[in-house]
Amino acid sequence: MAQSEIEAVRALLSSKPRPVGWPERRQRLDDVGSVWPVADDVSLVPIDANGVPGEYSIVPGSDPSRILIFFHGGGYCSGSILSHRRMVSEAGRAAGIRTLAIAYRLAPEYPFPAAYDDVLTAWRFLRSQGIAAARIAIGGDSAGAGLAVGLINKLRDAHEELPACAWLVSPWTDLAMSGSTLASNDAADPLIHKGYLNELADAYLPAEIDRKDPRVSPLYADLRILPPILIQVGSAETLLDDATRFAAVAGAADVPVTLEIWPHMIHAWHLWNAHLDLEPGRRALVSAGAFIRRHL
Repeated sequence: MAQSEIEAVRALLSSKPRPVGWPERRQRLDDVGSVWPVADDVSLVPIDANGVPGEYSIVPGSDPSRILIFFHGGGYCSGSILSHRRMVSEAGRAAGIRTLAIAYRLAPEYPFPAAYDDVLTAWRFLRSQGIAAARIAIGGDSAGAGLAVGLINKLRDAHEELPACAWLVSPWTDLAMSGSTLASNDAADPLIHKGYLNELADAYLPAEIDRKDPRVSPLYADLRILPPILIQVGSAETLLDDATRFAAVAGAADVPVTLEIWPHMIHAWHLWNAHLDLEPGRRALVSAGAFIRRHL
């Protein structure tokens, strides 16, 4: 059943070529992600997180004192609060907590370290609201997952309190693009291909930044003393190897890691939790919510 459901998503994603310009690409991701609106019982509140746009979401019965701060994917060049609103709000429902989605600055207009700096600013804003670090989970998909790990490493290196846990969806952990599944899963993945990733990395990184810099490629970072991590990745993703190698490196550094490889799933399939009846998207959010509840 899951395979037939994901085939409908594949057909939709493959029906139109990827737009050329950055504005067009951003619009397409917003259109795709917002095909299905948030549920009627979700309350949304836009905020200014010390200069970085953000949005709280919560459903009735959830605990507003516990928060998932989430960084969207989009290769550092696209994605938004709108594109990921349904996914983030339903993750909050599953965890029974409030969420804070962050709209960090995008490349190529704002290359590294703009996004890296913005997520730290958003974290400091949240802490300034009186929310204890132990009541915060950090999440992100794709590039946003890389930002999540980068933020945690930055906090650890500064000897600051760390979040209770991290939830990483289809993480892009290696901008050097050395993963074997970039080739072996190329025909299976309707979204993410090596040439496209190279284009994104070139747009995001100034020429002087090594693609293996641990701030942008957490696969090469010191991962000691990180909080528990849940990694969810699809078996049909070109970035499968980014997830499995990162899980191995983190586990070898004694980080509690849970790795879920979902059969037949494609990149960030959670986005389709309400559209085309993608039941594995909903189940993945339920699993993530249970993980977050355990650690908050």
